Amino acid sequence: MTNSGEYFVAVVGGAVSGSVAAEILADHGVQVVVIEQNKRPYGKIEDGLPRWHVEQRKQEYARIDARLKKVGVRFVPCTRLGRDIDFEDLCNHWGFSAVILANGAWRDRDLGVSGADKFIDKGLVYQNPFIYWYNHKNEKSYDGPHYEAPDGALVVGGGLASIDVVKVLQIENYERALRARGIETSMHELEKGIPAVCKARGVDPQSLGVQGCLLLYRRREQDMPLAQPPDNATPDQIAKTEQVRQKMLRLARDKYLFRVQERRLATGLVIENGRLAGLKVAETKIEGRRAEPIPGSDHELRAPLVISSIGSVPEILPGVAMKGEYYAFTDEDLPKYSGSDHVFGVGNVVTGQGNIRVSLVHSQKVTTQLVEDYMSGGDGSSAGSYSSTEKRGVAQAQAVRDGLRKLAALPPAGVETIERRIRALQERIGYSSDYDSWIAKVTPPDLE
Repeated sequence: MTNSGEYFVAVVGGAVSGSVAAEILADHGVQVVVIEQNKRPYGKIEDGLPRWHVEQRKQEYARIDARLKKVGVRFVPCTRLGRDIDFEDLCNHWGFSAVILANGAWRDRDLGVSGADKFIDKGLVYQNPFIYWYNHKNEKSYDGPHYEAPDGALVVGGGLASIDVVKVLQIENYERALRARGIETSMHELEKGIPAVCKARGVDPQSLGVQGCLLLYRRREQDMPLAQPPDNATPDQIAKTEQVRQKMLRLARDKYLFRVQERRLATGLVIENGRLAGLKVAETKIEGRRAEPIPGSDHELRAPLVISSIGSVPEILPGVAMKGEYYAFTDEDLPKYSGSDHVFGVGNVVTGQGNIRVSLVHSQKVTTQLVEDYMSGGDGSSAGSYSSTEKRGVAQAQAVRDGLRKLAALPPAGVETIERRIRALQERIGYSSDYDSWIAKVTPPDLE
């Protein structure tokens, strides 16, 4: 690796994967600017991880803060790709050695029923805005959409994120039902288990009259992606994983008293007075990974609210080419944006998964590979502290295909030009170049 002034990389997105990429690059002498769309860089830790995860949020915030305060890392908040910065301009005219997209997966995957999106906020809500509302609804400064959490809602999903949605609904409904009895409780108490809270208050949960939400899953309970088998799993390991999934689901049902129907697929809409009043669903037949509707099994499930929680994909941004639901990346080990030799992707923007660990591991793997194969001699000599199993999380990625060109080093004048443009962006939003001061300034005093 040559001296620190010769490489300058833009990282779009400051949460887990973006901050990990920035840290790895900075530790290898690369200048980095992290461009973040929000005031705070915590991404789905803040806006997608339900707010009862207090200690985990604090820990993840601290890790992100530490990475973004590394020497050689600059932070530009309140700057959105496609709105404040043009994608093509950033990639091709700013002069960066490389651009790394780490802007996550914030767009909900479509429910998959024709015409459903006409009823968004008219009986249909998607997971991402629902959890965002739940996390921020108690802040005095919150001015976003407001949602209800009615009893008897339908949740379409099956993964961990859908379990979080279910928990929100159940906690809200039991807190409301207990309050009607003159019993005050809290989200944090109920999150530990609704039956235990009721028992401590001398209340039979059934006497509260809460119907509970209903979780619909298209495959079998043991297929729910609540736990994953190891790579190249044996039949015994797969069977054990299925048992773990069923146990996790059973424990969740026991703690939060929701209902589940497996092998159910949404096939149509129930419309009433211009609103979505439920779903038409069919039972499914499972054949391998496929879940096919069984002819003649269709029936209606009415509900005051339908929440779709079937996964997240990257947002569609002006100028960014798509390949299906995802950005057009061409390589699995080192995801390279199609048509460019210096634009890459890390984390959820590539994987489409909202898992914190997945984002971290993917970013470590890809960014380390980027440093080794593009910004060094390609012999692995610059791996440094990220050569350990703990930091990498996975085995070293395969070498980038032969023939890929190394990234060009920048002359001092090129670095100075980039720095001027970064300062202009910071000044535009009143950023003082002091990370701690900015975070203190933009953190709501009533943020839980």
